Amino acid sequence: MKHLSVFTISILLLGNVSAQKKNISLDDIWKTGTFRANGVYGLVSMNDGLHYSAFGNTDKDAFILRYEYAKASKPDTILKESQLKVDGKTISIDNYSFSPDENKVLISSATEQIYRHSTRENYYVYDRKTKTTTPVTSGEKQSYASFSPDGTKVGFVRGNNIFIKDLASGKETQVTNDGKFNSIINGATDWVHEEEFAFSVAYFWSPDSKKIAYYKFDESAVKEFSFNEFNNMLYPTEYKFKYPKAGEANSVVTIHTFDLGSGSDKLMDIGKETDQYIPRIKWTKDPNKLSILRMNRHQNKLELMMADASTGGSSTIYTESSDTYLDIHEGEGDYVYFTADGKKFLIQSEKDGFNHLYLFDMNGKLVNQITKGKWDVVELKGIDERTKTVFYIASETTATEKDVYSVKLDGTGKKKVSSEKGTHAPEFSSGMKYYIDVFSDANTPPAYTIVSSDGKQVRVLENNSALATKIKEFNTSPKELFMFKTSEGVELNAWMIKPANFDPKNQYPVFLTFYGGPGRNMVNNAFDGRDYYWHQMLASKGYIVMCVDNRGTMYRGVAFKKSTYKQLGKLEVADQIETAKYLGTLSYVDKSRIGTFGWSYGGYLSSLCITKGADYFKTAIAVAPVTNWRYYDNIYTERFMALPQENASGYDDNSPINHVKELKGKYLLIHGSGDDNVHVQNSMEMISALVAANKQFDLFIYPDKNHSIYGGNTRLHLYTKMTDFLLNNL
Repeated sequence: MKHLSVFTISILLLGNVSAQKKNISLDDIWKTGTFRANGVYGLVSMNDGLHYSAFGNTDKDAFILRYEYAKASKPDTILKESQLKVDGKTISIDNYSFSPDENKVLISSATEQIYRHSTRENYYVYDRKTKTTTPVTSGEKQSYASFSPDGTKVGFVRGNNIFIKDLASGKETQVTNDGKFNSIINGATDWVHEEEFAFSVAYFWSPDSKKIAYYKFDESAVKEFSFNEFNNMLYPTEYKFKYPKAGEANSVVTIHTFDLGSGSDKLMDIGKETDQYIPRIKWTKDPNKLSILRMNRHQNKLELMMADASTGGSSTIYTESSDTYLDIHEGEGDYVYFTADGKKFLIQSEKDGFNHLYLFDMNGKLVNQITKGKWDVVELKGIDERTKTVFYIASETTATEKDVYSVKLDGTGKKKVSSEKGTHAPEFSSGMKYYIDVFSDANTPPAYTIVSSDGKQVRVLENNSALATKIKEFNTSPKELFMFKTSEGVELNAWMIKPANFDPKNQYPVFLTFYGGPGRNMVNNAFDGRDYYWHQMLASKGYIVMCVDNRGTMYRGVAFKKSTYKQLGKLEVADQIETAKYLGTLSYVDKSRIGTFGWSYGGYLSSLCITKGADYFKTAIAVAPVTNWRYYDNIYTERFMALPQENASGYDDNSPINHVKELKGKYLLIHGSGDDNVHVQNSMEMISALVAANKQFDLFIYPDKNHSIYGGNTRLHLYTKMTDFLLNNL
């Protein structure tokens, strides 16, 4: 028998230890729920600011429960799903909201998704005192039902018209009558406003419940886009909807107020120009004063107007301009937040080169700049009106992290409220005394905790410790965040995952994933969910996985974010090529085996990398890519590129369609045929160009799937296809 050295035995033992760990499979990620995280869902802060409600369930029933913020105690049951009976049938709860006095609950059920934000469903009112459930209306499904501020009525949208239901009498009032599919929309948004200005509810109750302000979209002049819906039918049906592409006509938007008492409808004065945008309207604390945000077609001039809801007369109190574009920031408080005393308002602006908060009086006179510094406010969360304290999220320490801060309205007393290094997503209580924080970092699943507004942790709701323990059973490596400098002197944020058995003496292929476009960062000190597990799976198969946020991404100030203006794709692909060059300097990287992957904007960038960057990348996967900005919607595209009639070279010079002759490596193109956002037309035009250039490629189309490409086994199939492509070609 041959004797084994101590060194050999040690190696074998290490191998056995490693073998005890399992490799992540695609079934684990997309089928069996091995890595399913727990969460806290249906959170609503109650009026007293001391309690919140959330969903709960057992095998037999679902509940809406009331909890205390301050301590762990047995929750009160607000409503059991089994209590919701209409005509002997139990109504399932998809979502809910309370009447202002919290005595009634508005239930949505049988929800159908329309586009990204829009839905239609059936609504019911549950009376907590009488224990009765009443349908809001009958007939076809409704959208966007809401209680009036006095709790006596419910508004909703049906068939592109607005309706009001009086809860006491049961009387239903139709506010508008001209709604028609693909023609006139009342109280809801058209496709492009929903997608690019991120709102779908387009009617709003006045504070005294006596009026409704609403949008009317006349989209009759907007051109239609159509695609087939197959649905296993003998003859596919055609779906048509209004979709304004770059340089094409938009809906004509008007703003109205409807007086519930007199039944009169008043048109608000938003100027004579019709080729413009109204990205937001919002009631002030004065029930007769409506704020209207107006923006020009180029989205480089923004005006805040105040309108008299009774007469329609308006005046402009604030104007801001840019030599590139202006953003409408999302989040609680939105672009404008009115203080409770009705005397001041807050706005977000990048006028000093970074996104900050400013305080104005109601005449539009600047009171003071609330936040300052070479960092960006991410989101305004609200104001504690008693202490005049503003709470917000900012990426002050680094663009890769988000922390909670507080500051006085006068700009003094700024405090970092959160302490853990990573990403915080707080939801504050009424009155701002507490918040429920969702925290994670790059290698830690999300934890849900209750925190007081001074930053002290009250208690843990869910820390996903069981999931963290489960992850340790598998072969994983830490995701490492870092920065590197390009040959142009640009510092870029990045992360990297190395194989679990990484040996710096070996050389590894690199899988480079990115999004790269405006409005979204992928290099975050935050947990990536299912993508995290896919990347770990690829690392276990011997790949280095890396991600880089190129120029044009967020939270590094205006100069970095807007450097890509009028030339989307140019600097982004240059930075990803610089990434490949940087990787080539690392002794443990095989620079001949670098592949790219991206979805949507990332698919566009991946397609450019394999064409314009053909000398640096061996493979590319492009999922649902834009391939020519002329094919995409006008609000998004013109914001960053101006109109194609004004910037033809900007549209064409960085279209991957015009660079297919440079393709050398392996290219996989994937699209859903029912994508209402980035139309499959983009991939069809790319295919035509590739064929004309006699370039071989791989293609997969998912029938009837939208931009997210999901449902049933779809994601498992998609990720299997992409993984196999990488294993065979990279």
